Amino acid sequence: MAKKPEPESFMDMFSKFGRDLKMPAVDVDDIVSHHRKNLEALEKSVKASASGASSLVAKQREMIQSALQEVTEAAQGLRMPGNPQEMLSKQADFARRSFEAALKNAGEVADIVRKSGSESVEVLRERIRESMQEIRDSYDKKK
Repeated sequence: MAKKPEPESFMDMFSKFGRDLKMPAVDVDDIVSHHRKNLEALEKSVKASASGASSLVAKQREMIQSALQEVTEAAQGLRMPGNPQEMLSKQADFARRSFEAALKNAGEVADIVRKSGSESVEVLRERIRESMQEIRDSYDKKK
């Protein structure tokens, strides 16, 4: 009995198709290197974001501690007997200081978030620029 020829595997058929089309050889090392650089850029971007998040949490903790301290001091000041006009003045002063602190803190938080986001995006932008240059260089080599 004659032996049936083994069918070609998908990879064999795909390789033959590529050879028949005379497709250029693929440099796997270049592809791996390219993706490694992408992953490194992504890692740097994530680290910049994480650093910003840590700074933001630290700032928020500082704001809460400061606010609690001020509230405690204000509450102690209101317990003391005194004339109503003086107490009203203390309350107004406390409200003014709280408002000023809230504005200052909001600005600082916005700066932290903006800086963190900018650093993270800039790392990715730079990698995109490098990647585009790599594509141009590879195209120029083939000419």
